[in-house]
Amino acid sequence: MLKLLVTEYLDTRRALGFELYDPERVLYAFAEYATARGEAHVRAATAIEWAGSANTAGQRSRRLHAIALFARHVRAEDVRHEVPSNKVFPRVPRQLMPYIYSPEESRRLIEAVGTLGMPGSMRELTAQTVIALLFATGLRISEALALDLDDITPEGLLIRRTKFNKTRLVPLHETARAGLERYLERRRTLGRSTKALFLNWHGKRFGQRGFGMVFRRICKAAGIERPTGEQQPRVHDVRHTFAVRALESCPDGRDRVAQHMIALTTYLGHKHVTDTYWYLQATPRLMRDIADRVRDARAHGGGR
Repeated sequence: MLKLLVTEYLDTRRALGFELYDPERVLYAFAEYATARGEAHVRAATAIEWAGSANTAGQRSRRLHAIALFARHVRAEDVRHEVPSNKVFPRVPRQLMPYIYSPEESRRLIEAVGTLGMPGSMRELTAQTVIALLFATGLRISEALALDLDDITPEGLLIRRTKFNKTRLVPLHETARAGLERYLERRRTLGRSTKALFLNWHGKRFGQRGFGMVFRRICKAAGIERPTGEQQPRVHDVRHTFAVRALESCPDGRDRVAQHMIALTTYLGHKHVTDTYWYLQATPRLMRDIADRVRDARAHGGGR
């Protein structure tokens, strides 16, 4: 009963343009939990109990939020469903400072792929190509793994499955294109029928969870780790690194800075330019430059 309702709910919201990858996982897991207890309707106490079993405060909050949205939807048709309060597990503020990889750490990550075993194998080449492409383009890992063979065009990469359901073209530097071509030469020899560009060890499209596990192994092998108890460097931080480096190359002059920010917003596939400005706080050098310019302007009587 609950599993069918979850399916109908997800289908309805996806028809409106939502992707719902994480809510899908959460809601099906909750439905299985509730069904095992003999419940055919959402019970607030059950939802809170299940959400509370998550390991972190953020996970507990996201679980309960997803269930509450689902419960409001199904309660419109059947008042026997209960809507749990979102105030039980308050939302955790977004982490302000991502991990920014240094150029030397970027090199170590690529080299550490060899620790996966089978040197020179397609397995090693796939991981190296994906990581190098992320550093070169700032793509979301979901966008990179969703690429198909025909998404590689003479003009660049055609990103079809974006976070906000928009399609954009990402130009490639000649070195990035050369790296992709080397991968494609090997990829074509596999003769797989799938259209996916990046394949896992079983010849199927690489999934985010699987690649995330591989990336953590690579980070450990490269010696890129934070102290125990702190959030470890993630594959998504490669995108943060790209954005920060792009901002650090920002030209002088208010008009040129504005143009640079708008171009970067478009390139990264952000919905609003304010999403790109967020990276300024992770760019100490650029922040120092801005502070110095403000100080100089005031010293010379600048009023703005």
